[in-house]
Amino acid sequence: MSSANKNLSDHQFGSVNIADKRFAIVVSEWNEEVTEALYHGAVETLLSQGAKKENIIRKNVPGSFELSLGGQWMASRNDIDAVICIGCVIQGETKHFDFICDAVAKGITDVSLKYNKPVIFGVLTPNTQQQALDRAGGKHGNKGDEAAATAIKMLQF
Repeated sequence: MSSANKNLSDHQFGSVNIADKRFAIVVSEWNEEVTEALYHGAVETLLSQGAKKENIIRKNVPGSFELSLGGQWMASRNDIDAVICIGCVIQGETKHFDFICDAVAKGITDVSLKYNKPVIFGVLTPNTQQQALDRAGGKHGNKGDEAAATAIKMLQF
């Protein structure tokens, strides 16, 4: 979806009660300025929709590549209903970007299918730092907020 003129943080929620749901948020420490903003957006959305603060667990991983394993560790827990993976990989001058983005997307998808629970891809893949900031609370909303909304919607199944 093109987000050129769209704020990604506008959602409609169904009637799901998440007061007793437990969420894990796995956050990449790489590109911390962006990932912290994404994390806070996710938490604010969960809380505003009825999640209890004590039911939101944060785990950090070094970089976006490690989100798949961190997500798997959290998804394997019986007391976790949904996992939100937060990261940011900014295009560079080498193919590193392509390899990391492909691996992370596939890894997170595989974890979701393996554990049959929502494991949400909240990873930005922008061309520039400014594009990342625009999607981490800037003019295009907050992708962390969108990731939390996706987790909530997936719990309606």
